[in-house]
Amino acid sequence: MKQLGDLERAVMEVLWNRAEPVTARDVTRALAGDRDLAYTTVMTVLDRLTRKGFATRERDGRAWRYRAAASREEYVAELMLGALAMTGDRDAALVHFAQSMTGREAAVLRRALGLDKEPHKESEP
Repeated sequence: MKQLGDLERAVMEVLWNRAEPVTARDVTRALAGDRDLAYTTVMTVLDRLTRKGFATRERDGRAWRYRAAASREEYVAELMLGALAMTGDRDAALVHFAQSMTGREAAVLRRALGLDKEPHKESEP
């Protein structure tokens, strides 16, 4: 299960929040309010994220433009599947997970499994 470090996660948040590919300078600027990072540090993190498969890049003149290789939701789903794979009893882990869900989350899951054809109701707890 691939996980992101703190700085990698911050950089990925920038990529996930942008519709268009971004440069290392764009990421550095986006993180400037939260962190005091050197441009070269951001370049290194983006290179590492690309090698790990979290980001893709394309050449734009002399610069690289980066984008997330998968959505935030796909990443979280992969983490959840990895955690599930670590248990000795997947059924028990799924039961505990299901019991911790809100009614709204359970309804979303039922619809995703094709068990519930009702439209989503915002008023569910």
